[in-house]
Amino acid sequence: MSAPDTLPLAGIKVIDFTQVMMGPVATQMLADYGADVIKIEKPGTGDLSRTAFPNDPAGLLGPVFCSLNRNKRSIVLDLRKTEDRDFVLDLARRSDVVVNNFRAGVMERLGFGYEDLAKVNPKLIYAVGTGYGLEGPYAHKGGQDVLAQAMSGVMHRRSNDDQPLAVHATTFADYSAGMHLVQGVLLAILQRQKTGRGQRIAVSLLDSMLAAQTQEAAAQLMRGREVNWGAMPLSGVFPTSDGALVMVGAFKADPLGDISKALEIDHLGKDPRFATFADQVTNKKALQDIFRARFASNTTAYWLGRLEEQDLLCAPVRSLAEALADEQTAINEMIIEADGDIERIRVVGSPIHMSDAPVSIRVAPPSLGRDTDAVRAEVAASTMRAAE
Repeated sequence: MSAPDTLPLAGIKVIDFTQVMMGPVATQMLADYGADVIKIEKPGTGDLSRTAFPNDPAGLLGPVFCSLNRNKRSIVLDLRKTEDRDFVLDLARRSDVVVNNFRAGVMERLGFGYEDLAKVNPKLIYAVGTGYGLEGPYAHKGGQDVLAQAMSGVMHRRSNDDQPLAVHATTFADYSAGMHLVQGVLLAILQRQKTGRGQRIAVSLLDSMLAAQTQEAAAQLMRGREVNWGAMPLSGVFPTSDGALVMVGAFKADPLGDISKALEIDHLGKDPRFATFADQVTNKKALQDIFRARFASNTTAYWLGRLEEQDLLCAPVRSLAEALADEQTAINEMIIEADGDIERIRVVGSPIHMSDAPVSIRVAPPSLGRDTDAVRAEVAASTMRAAE
């Protein structure tokens, strides 16, 4: 484990107003790599994710909260009170970064907008995560991961048109936007080294989902054409006798020939319905019906072995529990754990592996307001030193 003061972001102080996922996943990454992240929470309830896990025993922090708030400190402030708002301004004078993921206008009404805080600290980096952006017809609408999936076109795009529209079960809009927020903060820190000035950074769920579709968007904008990698005729998810697998028939000179060998059948390219790629696209259903019949006749392990013999891209379809228990997950050190204030914390670590800055739970996810007194004392001591 690296000493905290040698981590990449050691010495960077972050005021964290964020809640739920998009903001907290960003500030957690800053904290993982050494930033001192002070999480500001409202009295009584704190971050909404503290109680997001249904039927959790009373008194526990909750797995959702623990997954997003390690290595942070929690202070409780009532921002309706003048003295607590003044304390935020004192904290801002001594900080490098402020992060929030409220709707546009909320921080301004509190007196903590970018212009407000830049007056007390011109070097401050002010990072904002929203649903749709800071301006425009949707700026004041509530943003959320599922809404971003719908508004961005992600939800509309399926591997097959006959599949029903559905919510993606993983909150990848929140995670993607959170990672873009981290990138913005790091870029602003580098630019501040050149200019001496802070700046505002804005990231939205909508923009992040559009950016994730960069290839598909370019095809629409430049050719008016649909690109759907999930709809390719030689790729798909196929049930087996004991599970399912995914196959990607690409990056090969004769992928259909190799698939035919793996499936122990005659070369399907000899069938005029599948002779060319265009024919395969036109007759995709008939082609994949053949695949399904063959894959259903034996086990996942059997067919993965056959596909791998032909150097075809393939993998088993697994549950999250199976993925977490996989040997590769352990080798990659993707599960980190430590004793928390109340219970043992076991969560997914950082996907960024730095040889000189491995991520660990240096500070357990905080109980609500655990660090209020300590942070107040630090600010008071700093104020006294400045006055001397």
